[in-house]
Amino acid sequence: MTDTRDRNSADASCSEARPVTADSRRKGLLSALGAVIERNWYRSALANIWLLPLWLIVAPVVYLKRLKFRLQPPKPASVPVLVVGNITVGGTGKTPLILLLIERARVLGLKPAVISRGYGSRNEQWPLTVTSALQADECGDEPKLIHARSGVPVVVDPQRARAAAAVPAHTDIIFSDDGLQHYALARAAELVVMDGQRRLGNGWLLPVGPLREPASRLKSVDMVLENGSSFRVEPIALVNALSGESRPLDYFAGTAVWAVSGIGNPQRFYASLAQIGAETKPVSFPDHHDFSPADFDFTQGSSYPVVMTEKDWVKCRAFAQPDWWYLQVDAVPQPDIQDRLDALLLATAQRKG
Repeated sequence: MTDTRDRNSADASCSEARPVTADSRRKGLLSALGAVIERNWYRSALANIWLLPLWLIVAPVVYLKRLKFRLQPPKPASVPVLVVGNITVGGTGKTPLILLLIERARVLGLKPAVISRGYGSRNEQWPLTVTSALQADECGDEPKLIHARSGVPVVVDPQRARAAAAVPAHTDIIFSDDGLQHYALARAAELVVMDGQRRLGNGWLLPVGPLREPASRLKSVDMVLENGSSFRVEPIALVNALSGESRPLDYFAGTAVWAVSGIGNPQRFYASLAQIGAETKPVSFPDHHDFSPADFDFTQGSSYPVVMTEKDWVKCRAFAQPDWWYLQVDAVPQPDIQDRLDALLLATAQRKG
């Protein structure tokens, strides 16, 4: 059984003690409006047609950026870059896929590195090489997770070309975490990840639809993978957020849990918990949310354990509690897709940007 309340309703028991300010009311209205617009991305475009004046501004900018890249491409990078991105807003499973690419590159004898914008980073000096000593708010949640899981060099910089120039000299291939629309970055190959359920939504560019670029952009990339058919993101373990101990996936079968997420497509996470038998009580935060202990006030007086995504755990580990857990997942490709990915990695490693 799934409790569909969000963060605000989950904390309703404490709401009487919190004053409602004009600023919080305004933020609440904007959040609600954003949620309506996003829901309409996956319905008829007519539901968001009132945003057409903004679309008329966005669309020419998108086309002109792409045209400039084609007419004036950036200088090739010294190490070939494989961009792993998407043309839609929201989570598609890029991070698990990048971890899979790292694993496959190593199997093939390649030395990979990863570059990222470092969304949410508070750092002011770039480029930044991720280390185990850095916190997620210093380098970004996804770079922190990728480094923690794989141990490969991860370099963060809002200017991805500068990050690419700062990877170790022995690197054979660079994976760019997102950056498909970052045309200042030279690339040797492009891989697009799509959500197999939501796909391209209503097919319109932002803000009427979820597209960052038109669907025709898919014709120019090297490979398109669908999360759910080309590969699956599968849970592999429940890990204690404080001690690091692992438990089997059925550990919370039949148990009510607070399912906490701050990711682009939380429904996949909630579905994964339901798949392993947990009775989820979803508590949703915005993508890349900067968690603090106060965000978990809703657990006071509750005996339910907290289960979060691994990407969210890297931001909560400093104040994690004994009954907090995260769900560790892996990308599992179809056999023919793994063969195609291996071929793409070997071919890319022979190119330059």
